[in-house]
Amino acid sequence: MGFLKLFLRGVGLLPSLIQGVEGMSGEKAGEQKRKAALEIVGAAINVADAIEGRQIADAAGFTEGLGKIIDGVVECLNASLWHKV
Repeated sequence: MGFLKLFLRGVGLLPSLIQGVEGMSGEKAGEQKRKAALEIVGAAINVADAIEGRQIADAAGFTEGLGKIIDGVVECLNASLWHKV
């Protein structure tokens, strides 16, 4: 599967992944939850393999960008009715 397709599939799973991390992590700090989500989605899209295969040239930049996407999804979920349930 092409990296872009795999990446987009991983990003598409973020809302349910974040909800799962929230349920498992309970009272842990937001940064701990963010780190857990980042590790899970990183594994799901095989970031290590993509770096090795040179599909990701800047691992730190990629991870930072992925963290921003996660932060954005969390912000959207917190602003939605989902957060109120």
